[in-house]
Amino acid sequence: MNRTLILLFHPDITKSRANAALAAAARQLPDTEVIDMQARYPGGQVGMFTDGAAEAEMLLGASRIVLQFPIQWYSSPALLKAWQDAVLTRMYYVKASTEGARLAGTPLMIAATAGNVAEAYGPGGQNHYTISEIMTPLKAMAHRCGLPWHAPHILFAAGHLSDGALADAAAHYVTALKRFAAWAPAPVAVSPSILQNEGV
Repeated sequence: MNRTLILLFHPDITKSRANAALAAAARQLPDTEVIDMQARYPGGQVGMFTDGAAEAEMLLGASRIVLQFPIQWYSSPALLKAWQDAVLTRMYYVKASTEGARLAGTPLMIAATAGNVAEAYGPGGQNHYTISEIMTPLKAMAHRCGLPWHAPHILFAAGHLSDGALADAAAHYVTALKRFAAWAPAPVAVSPSILQNEGV
């Protein structure tokens, strides 16, 4: 198995230029599957027990996982948080030994679009905080779940790109995905905390 699973969390991909272009480019890669999560859950609700088993099976069938989304108000879209609450809580707290422990070690990459230019993200910029700081909750999630963290792929000024620049960005995304697919992180030891059922 050598499969890249890209979970696309965009509130309405039909109104997107940047994320739609990136997803279309990714779909051309072999052994790569792009799932439109908003189309999968149009009401924005993900059930731990009604949907969790199918989501867990999908994750466990992947060699690596990409979470793709637009950064909105310095965070990820609401559906991604709902998905984390339902699926990861199930996998790491309810069924830790049979699901969470099996997912641990699966590499994770974030592919995000940002509306502002790169210079805006930092102490001297309009947004003050760096992209790395904004990604802290997701890095903490990856650490807790034992998912090796790959450097994120960020597309800046995503809503202001010309057609040519967007085509270049899509090509860069394909290159980033190929590098991610070739990445061999150090093995992750499953800590006792991953197997601990802390209740929900």
